[in-house]
Parts: sequence; structure tokens; C-alpha cells
Amino acid sequence: MDMPDSIKAELAVWNNGKGIDIESWVGCEGNFSLAVGYARIFWPEFVEFDGYILRKGFSETSLRGFESQEGSTRKSTEWVMNHLHIADIHHYGCKDISKDKIKLIGRVLKEIYEAKLTQQFPESPCIVEFHEPEGEEDLLEYQLSFWQAKHEEENA
Repeated sequence: MDMPDSIKAELAVWNNGKGIDIESWVGCEGNFSLAVGYARIFWPEFVEFDGYILRKGFSETSLRGFESQEGSTRKSTEWVMNHLHIADIHHYGCKDISKDKIKLIGRVLKEIYEAKLTQQFPESPCIVEFHEPEGEEDLLEYQLSFWQAKHEEENA
């Protein structure tokens, strides 16, 4: 995995300018409470519900609300219910947010979701999308989501 330039710069200033490797840096800066939270984000739990595959803990009220909107499809409903704004992993205004970090996290999460969904639902192939906005500097619009491939065919 290519290291974002913003992380390279941060690691380089450690140890009076001698730098530090990423694993050692995580050991110095991280904590186990955050590791548990990241595990939940990076290996999410999914459930089947009413023909959908959704992230565990979804709101049925929200699901029914999206279903009832004019023009909604099973694909659009599944997409919106499963979407994650990458920037929302941390608090609004987080000082070290950057385009290169958001892109790396989104691309890695896409691969993880593809693997997890394939493993958990081999009979229900899913399409995982990492949306990168046209305005690349709009860091709040980088999003990850997925839907079942069968919903594509239903909309055709």
C-alpha cells in the first residue's frame, strides 16, 4: 500500500528528524479503545433483512422512509442505507484530514467490504463503490457504499 505523502511527512519529524516507521508510530500514538472502534469500521457486521443486505444496527424506520420516497429503487435504498462518508470516521474539523488519507482509507475499505461481503454472502454478489467527488477537495463527499448486483438487473 502506498503511504500518503501527508503521513510520510508526519513520520519524518519523529525522533528528532530521524523518522519512525508506521507500525512503531501506531504503537506510540494509538490505543486499544480506538483499535476496537477501527475493527468495527474495517470489518463491519452485515445482516440480511427483507431482501436487503445492510450494515448491522440499521434503522428500519429509516429504511422504510427511503423506500417510500418517490423514484426510489431497491438499489438506491440499499445504497443510501449502507453509505459511509469517509470523513465521518472522525470528528468534524479533525486537523489531520487530507485528500490523500481519505482516498487511501476509502480504497482500502472498498477492498475490505468486497472481501467481507463475498465471504458472508457468496450467493448474493454485491457491488462496492468508493465515490470520489469531481471536486477532489470536497473531503466530506468521499463515500463508500454497496448494493446487491441483483438490484442492478431489477432497475434495468
